Formats: sequence, structure tokens, C-alpha cells
Amino acid sequence: MTLIVPVLMFMVLLIIQFGLWYHASAVAEAAAQEGVRSSRVAQGSADIGQARAAEFMAANAPSLIEGTSVVATRTTETARVEVNGQLRSIVPFVQLSIHAEAESPTERFREDDR
Repeated sequence: MTLIVPVLMFMVLLIIQFGLWYHASAVAEAAAQEGVRSSRVAQGSADIGQARAAEFMAANAPSLIEGTSVVATRTTETARVEVNGQLRSIVPFVQLSIHAEAESPTERFREDDR
């Protein structure tokens, strides 16, 4: 029993750690999508998208992901947002990275070709 219980506890913690990683990845992906939505509109910019993604991360995963960095770029054709960070570990010596990115074409208004 003394040999099996620590192994089982370690396995349970690994399962919980994986669940946290999965949730953090989903939150980072949602933040990247929010950022790209904000930057792709006609009045948007890369700074607006970056700020929106950072706000989303701060509101939805303030203590789950450490060292969060958000990078947004916008060209005349596309808007792109990347979110990176490190998952807070509950299992010693297990470090999991979080990476999410979203890309979308920018809105452009064109005159009719009539």
C-alpha cells in the first residue's frame, strides 16, 4: 500500500495538470481570437488587438498562466495575434508551455466595380 498510494497520487496530479493545460490552451486560443477580431476591423490596429487579448487573458486566466506575452501584427491583408505563456505547475518538474495564435483577413471596404 505504501508503494502504490504515492504512485496513484502522482498519476492523479498528472491528470489534473493535463486538465489545467487543456483549459489554459483554450483560454489562450480564445484570447488570440478576441484580439484578432479587434484588430481586423476597418478601424482596428495591432495595438488594439494586443490590448484586447491581454485584457482577455487578465480577466479569464489571471493566475493560471505565468509570463503571458501577446504579440499582434496587422498588415493591409491580414491580422494576426499570438499568445504565449507558461502554465503554473502543480506537479514538480513538469513545465508546460501555452501557445495560441489566430489569423484573419482584415476588413476592407471597396467601391462597386459598376
